[in-house]
Amino acid sequence: MAKRSDFIRVERDFYPTPRAAVEPLIPFLPEFFTFCEPCAGDLRLALHLDNLTESNCIMTAAYDIEPQDGGVEKLDATTLTRAHVGGNCDYIITNPPWDRTKKSGYLLHTLIETFSDICPTWLLFDADWMHTKQATPYIQERLLTVVSVGRVKWIEDSKMSGKDNCAWYLFDKNARDMTPYPEFFGRDITL
Repeated sequence: MAKRSDFIRVERDFYPTPRAAVEPLIPFLPEFFTFCEPCAGDLRLALHLDNLTESNCIMTAAYDIEPQDGGVEKLDATTLTRAHVGGNCDYIITNPPWDRTKKSGYLLHTLIETFSDICPTWLLFDADWMHTKQATPYIQERLLTVVSVGRVKWIEDSKMSGKDNCAWYLFDKNARDMTPYPEFFGRDITL
């Protein structure tokens, strides 16, 4: 949800992931893959992945601190381990809370480290992040790819789209062993 909005934010940043936000990620995923969704909410993101990949993906596990669906187990994502995601998990793919304030314990950055220590991690959050000083160590050490999404409509019944542009970020603890610099893909640009 936009940082410039005067609307009251939904508790724990629970905004179901719209299909339009998932579509740009699909060309960057392999034909077949497994994934864990640690901020699953109501499983909307997982359902979009399943539909958009024609069921060529398998979800190994789904967690949320406040599950909104019976298929989601209760778990604080900051405590996620390799055992939680499963031994055959190719990716962590999620739309995490975007909070990275001192008050939250720099939650987004904690999740980047926790998840990318386990396996390659695709996270959906605001595109402005990559232009902040606090992003520098994560860009230098863990960021592999950025896929631009643009603005999306987070609240289904709203007439307006969000005020912030979004992007998918691929993080890996071994990123700099794989490539010297992150790759950026603008809107409608694919591999």
